[in-house]
Amino acid sequence: MQFPQGTTIAVTDGSKLHVYRNIGDDIHLKLAPLPPPKLHTEGKGSGHRHHSSEANPDRRSLEEDGFSASVASWLNSQVLAGHIHKLYVVAPPRALGELRRHYHPKLLEQLLGELHKEHTNDTVEELHAALVKA
Repeated sequence: MQFPQGTTIAVTDGSKLHVYRNIGDDIHLKLAPLPPPKLHTEGKGSGHRHHSSEANPDRRSLEEDGFSASVASWLNSQVLAGHIHKLYVVAPPRALGELRRHYHPKLLEQLLGELHKEHTNDTVEELHAALVKA
């Protein structure tokens, strides 16, 4: 996969968010970590309207959904403000599913793709290798 210069790469898992920018060119990916954003997680996501039981998510799942909704909200705001022009999202399938529920149509226009894997604990080098293979 090629990542245009300036592409923002968001790596999340339902409890952590790491954000990088491609400072290389379109062919040579070079990841630069960005400062962690401040997220507002109160009352976000689908979880606040469910009760925990075998048929419904447990508290941890609800918290992860809320965090993912907050990540999507932050990404939406960055796209709408013009701070993100191209976006690539890396997240495990469950977190990615919750993110998608909250994507703004403008974010979808800027979305280059998604990698459905857990990479929040990777080093920059490990993440780079996974993105190059994507």
